[in-house]
Amino acid sequence: MSAGPSIETLTRRIAEKDCRVGVIGLGYVGLPLALAFGRVGFRVFGFDIDANKSAELNAGRSYIHHIPATSVAELVGAERFEATSDFRRLGEADALLICVPTPLTRHREPDLSFVTQTAQEVARELRPGHLVVLESTTFPGTTRDVVKPILDATGLVCGGDYYLAYSPERENPCNIQFETSGIPRVIGGEGADAATLARALYGMITPSPVVVSSTATAEAAKLTENIFRSVNIALVNELKVIYGAMGIDIWEVIDAAATKPFGYMPFYPGPGLGGHCIPIDPFYLTWKAREFDMTTRFIELAGEINTAMPYTVVQSTAIALDRVLGHGLKGAKILVVGVAYKKNLDDMRESPSLTIIELLEKYGAEVGYHDPFIPVISWTREHSALAGRRSRSLDGALKEFDAALIVTDHDGIDWKALVAGVPLVVDTRNACARAGLAGPNIVKA
Repeated sequence: MSAGPSIETLTRRIAEKDCRVGVIGLGYVGLPLALAFGRVGFRVFGFDIDANKSAELNAGRSYIHHIPATSVAELVGAERFEATSDFRRLGEADALLICVPTPLTRHREPDLSFVTQTAQEVARELRPGHLVVLESTTFPGTTRDVVKPILDATGLVCGGDYYLAYSPERENPCNIQFETSGIPRVIGGEGADAATLARALYGMITPSPVVVSSTATAEAAKLTENIFRSVNIALVNELKVIYGAMGIDIWEVIDAAATKPFGYMPFYPGPGLGGHCIPIDPFYLTWKAREFDMTTRFIELAGEINTAMPYTVVQSTAIALDRVLGHGLKGAKILVVGVAYKKNLDDMRESPSLTIIELLEKYGAEVGYHDPFIPVISWTREHSALAGRRSRSLDGALKEFDAALIVTDHDGIDWKALVAGVPLVVDTRNACARAGLAGPNIVKA
């Protein structure tokens, strides 16, 4: 098999935007990435197994709430973006960026099925000159030991015929301060040429890409970012319980501590972890560490604390009901406010709300929910019994409930009306205090 274009030629084509970018997986990571490359002038192909997503995007519509349809329509109209579910077209792109999920199995072990299946699809269309970049969060060694062998099986030589790199996504949905094009990229290559090409490509959309010595180092950097968040959130969740028993408000404590201009970074407690990153990614390292006869005690302890928070919230709700209304959970009518895992986001993956709803019902409560971003609860493997439930309107519905339990503090919710409309409000996000509301029927949990 003959070698492809030279590194100099490929780098020049990137600089001139004379190469086509393919983004595989058009979810909360892949779609913003595809649009970012399209906005700076590249022609972009978006690949997704869901044909409905491709149809929506090609019609100039967006299925992700915080991504406006105008952003999609503009690039479709300019013929700089096209979505497809036909993976035979992978060969039309010169750079292929893999943005597929990396969940855990039921036994909390890495599930790389989406990565391996995608790598197999790429291998079928791989050609000399291709740059392939994995963005999915995973354990150190995945790019080298899982993806590379699949691509090498084609007979093409990594670093000679095609180029392979890892650059972890750093997407933070709904954070307007840090959008895709404003976040520096970490890049590790399988060889110096791969790193050079990946740096040149991502440098077209992000400031100052940071090249590290290997793909494994880049994979480890991403895990470290999310482990840092998981451990610190667990710390403040534990402090919330301890200080609560002492009659001390954890949010007041954090605000006071945050006035120190050095040596402290505020993290905030909540009802449990949600989303596709923090509840999952740290356990990729836990799993990989076993290969080296190592334990990850900090990571596992943080996971235990964060996983226990929905149970703590339900217990606090039961105590508050008994104190304020004179009865416990059995027969209580509770409105859960917020099912999305994060404020102002239409994403309920791993949301603690789902566990909280099931626990409340297990102990005899009647539960409804309100979430302007999640009109219907979709099917999930862990909470399939909740699928199909619909959000309740706050207008006129509050009088039906004994209590409201704030799990997600979306902007735009009328907290004053909520507090006035139910006998008890259990607040896990400090939303009422931030709205200037206080009273004997508001309990922090």
